[in-house]
Amino acid sequence: MELHTHLVDFGMVVLLWLVQLVIYPSFLNIDTRQLVAWHRVYTFRVAFVIVPMLFSQLILWIYRAIIDASFISIIGLILVFICWILTFFVSVPLHRKIERGEGSDIILKRLIATNWPRTICWTAVFIVGILG
Repeated sequence: MELHTHLVDFGMVVLLWLVQLVIYPSFLNIDTRQLVAWHRVYTFRVAFVIVPMLFSQLILWIYRAIIDASFISIIGLILVFICWILTFFVSVPLHRKIERGEGSDIILKRLIATNWPRTICWTAVFIVGILG
């Protein structure tokens, strides 16, 4: 079970760094009208990758915290919850604005800036998992 957790955590780290350094910044180079169309395609396709990983990670960390209620397991689970909170209360609303055609440079730069805490948090989840 530990190997599965490490693999999912590493997958999230790779995905978040790719999003942070490549995908989100590329949104700034797309015309607003084209961005709306591309963003719909992007979010639909990336959901097939990220949704299973999100739920797998959550389930694995809950399981880990139940089986081994150590400090590391609890910290890892808290970090996963923080990632979820940041995702659904910060990133998702910004993505919805982009979908509605409100993808101004200000919104796109806010998406990039507010994704840094998620990227760092998911990196921390991976590090905590390896340390535990």
